[in-house]
Amino acid sequence: MKSETFEQIKQVLATIKEKSPFYAQKYQAFEPRDVKTLEDFQQLPLTTKDDLRDAYPLGLAAVPTCEIVRIHSSSGTTGTPVIIPYTAQDVHDWAFMFKRCYEMAGITRDDRIHITPGYGLWTAGIGFQLGAEMLGAMAIPMGPGNTDKQLQMMMDLGSTVIGATSSYALLLAETIAQRGIGDKIKLRKGVIGSERWGEKMRSRIANELGVDLHDIYGLTEIYGPGIGINCEAETAMHYWDDFLYFEIIDPATGAVLPEGESGELVITTLKKEGAPLIRYRTHDLTRIVPGTCACGSPYPRIETLIGRSDDMIKVKGINIFPAHIEEALAVTEGASSEYQVMIDHLDGKDIMTVFFETGSPEEHRPYIELALNQAIKDKLALSVVPKAVNLGDLPRSEKKSKRIFDNRY
Repeated sequence: MKSETFEQIKQVLATIKEKSPFYAQKYQAFEPRDVKTLEDFQQLPLTTKDDLRDAYPLGLAAVPTCEIVRIHSSSGTTGTPVIIPYTAQDVHDWAFMFKRCYEMAGITRDDRIHITPGYGLWTAGIGFQLGAEMLGAMAIPMGPGNTDKQLQMMMDLGSTVIGATSSYALLLAETIAQRGIGDKIKLRKGVIGSERWGEKMRSRIANELGVDLHDIYGLTEIYGPGIGINCEAETAMHYWDDFLYFEIIDPATGAVLPEGESGELVITTLKKEGAPLIRYRTHDLTRIVPGTCACGSPYPRIETLIGRSDDMIKVKGINIFPAHIEEALAVTEGASSEYQVMIDHLDGKDIMTVFFETGSPEEHRPYIELALNQAIKDKLALSVVPKAVNLGDLPRSEKKSKRIFDNRY
């Protein structure tokens, strides 16, 4: 940790109980002012999403209500919502970080940014727009859905950058290819966020849209998208350590892991006013990448997300993440990127069926199924039931795609 970062943390801790009723209650048995070392800081209890739900509606506010200019809510569909209040400075800081993301991706004020993520309580669409406006680029705030209109506007306005979830970017890419209008599309960059995606899906989107792709990272609890992005040199994502402090913990024990080891990302905000968060568990699995980047940026990096600790499923005693299926698909010739997993309990045993798309003829598909089963077995020591389907048979989504369905419970 940089010495100036620790000084920022101590400044946050010095007033957190006075400013935040939420942390005044959470830290009843602690005195944050007594934190003198990094080891002291690492003893502070982690903040969880359940903590934030318990603070509904505005219990997280660390400023008077009159200073709150906006609220956003996390995109979860179950349980009590998490409401995050923002001050004017928070909104400005978020826009500034997103502007940095665009610049890191080689996007300039001459670009026309076509924004397809949703608006409203969700942070996605408005985050893309804030960054574009601060950059000075043309923002085209389409929001999700109505693919015909999306493509028409893309052609008529000469959009050069697409902001989207990977699922919707793939849907647009496939539709453009089906209609044969690729020569009328002027896209050169794609900024993709909201969900994990594999290398095969990345290649399909990049090739079919003819764009350079960049992973953007963020979550509503910590501003929203725009707190990290990969540069043009590699896939690891730079994050803005003048605004945020990142730790990696063992998700089972909560112990902080050494730099370079994979685990769950924990974030502390350094400048957030409306709802500062200390040691917040994101459930995102990644690692801090040691060393400096070939691009020359001084900002540290995290690896492209492996998945989420709460996305893990257990089949026959084996821990499985979506990344494992994506990695197996990547090495299976003839298999496309799109898949769905169905897990059932039949006749006293678990059965895992992996549906995947392929453009290969029917007579080749049994061989592709065997190859995919072997790739999964090599990775997980687990046999599955592979089922090849036609390209486009699996559902596409304008938002996040649900890929794993556990029907055992």
